[in-house]
Parts: sequence; C-alpha cells; structure tokens
Amino acid sequence: MARASRTGWGELDLVALDGRTIVFVEVKTRHSTEVISPEEGVDRKKQHRLIRAAHNFLHYHDLDGYPCRFDVVAVTWPADHRRPHIQHFPTAFQAGE
Repeated sequence: MARASRTGWGELDLVALDGRTIVFVEVKTRHSTEVISPEEGVDRKKQHRLIRAAHNFLHYHDLDGYPCRFDVVAVTWPADHRRPHIQHFPTAFQAGE
C-alpha cells in the first residue's frame, strides 16, 4: 500500500493491508550489542507519534472508519553481521493505549 509515507505528524515505515484491516508497521533495527531491543524502542512517545501519523494518513486517503492496527517488526543484527534475527509483533500496541 505505502512505504516510508510522510505525513504532517511524521513518517510511517510501512502501510499494508491484511484483508480489510489497514496495518501500520514500524520497523526498528538494533545491533545485538545495544542495551534495549528494537521493540522496546517503540516507547509510548513513539507510539503516540505513530498514532497521530496514522490518523493523518487515514484522513488524507479518505479511509476514516476502516479497521487498523499497529505492528512492530524488530530486526536485530548479531555481532558477526551475517543474518539478522527478525521478529514480527502483530498488534504491538493500540491507538487507545
């Protein structure tokens, strides 16, 4: 649907469809040596910005009222940089939280 979509409230990494549900996906990458995991990087402040950007996206594209959810894809690169560990967290947070 969209990739790296900029709105007046920030950037949405990915916007996808899962059936009739609009999925806003935040992709976070970290090295295995970092203190916090990628998914922990999507804190309340970041969630709030993503929710505002998603509302702006929905309104701009006349999609108000469609079901939506917020997923996080966490990418962790090991020290040897060979293959990343990728985790998908569907419905990682909700707009009402």
